[in-house]
Amino acid sequence: MYEAKSKEIVLRRVREALAKSAPFLPPTPDFSSPLHLPSEDLSVEFAEAFIRNSGLFVYCENEEDFFDQLFALKREQNMQYLHVWEPNLQNILYQAGIEFTAGEEDFIQNAHASLTTCEALITRTGSILVSSANAGGRRLTVYPETHMVVAKASQLVPDIKDGLQGIRDKYKDNFPSMVSLVSGPSRTADIEKTLVMGAHGPKQLILFLIDDLPH
Repeated sequence: MYEAKSKEIVLRRVREALAKSAPFLPPTPDFSSPLHLPSEDLSVEFAEAFIRNSGLFVYCENEEDFFDQLFALKREQNMQYLHVWEPNLQNILYQAGIEFTAGEEDFIQNAHASLTTCEALITRTGSILVSSANAGGRRLTVYPETHMVVAKASQLVPDIKDGLQGIRDKYKDNFPSMVSLVSGPSRTADIEKTLVMGAHGPKQLILFLIDDLPH
């Protein structure tokens, strides 16, 4: 249900973008410009790449829509333990009446699902840039079977270098000890070329993208 809705939104935006006139191309190349030229709507390009990476993309019109979609998905997938360790996320989920697990007791045994924020969304690769700077640290992005991320459209950046520069600007001399790119669920085909999901991390990666950009 969520994937179908998200794909419909992406396709609608792609059609709208294609209906516009093509941009003017300069006669000579600008060698100082980046190699990757993002589309006008970064969210469309990111969503397409994210879905190709086997991620579940959930478009949210606003924060209230995010609460509704999270509540419905949590109930649909019967997530008994949703680990949320970031105080800002805990506060808004508490206000929205969504149950979560705030403590770390029995985390390994009950690592069903987690919800975290992220540093940036990398449009070119459809990847999520995370770091150890938030309260979830490394564990909430690796151990749970389902890793859910909530981000805002304003966090979209064209390429990896833009995301890393954003982290440098944000943390300055206190650069996080871990910075990682998450590109879809963990998977491997090392054994007899059979694709196995969740081999070294979450089996499912879900992104809630809240549209906070002016229209």
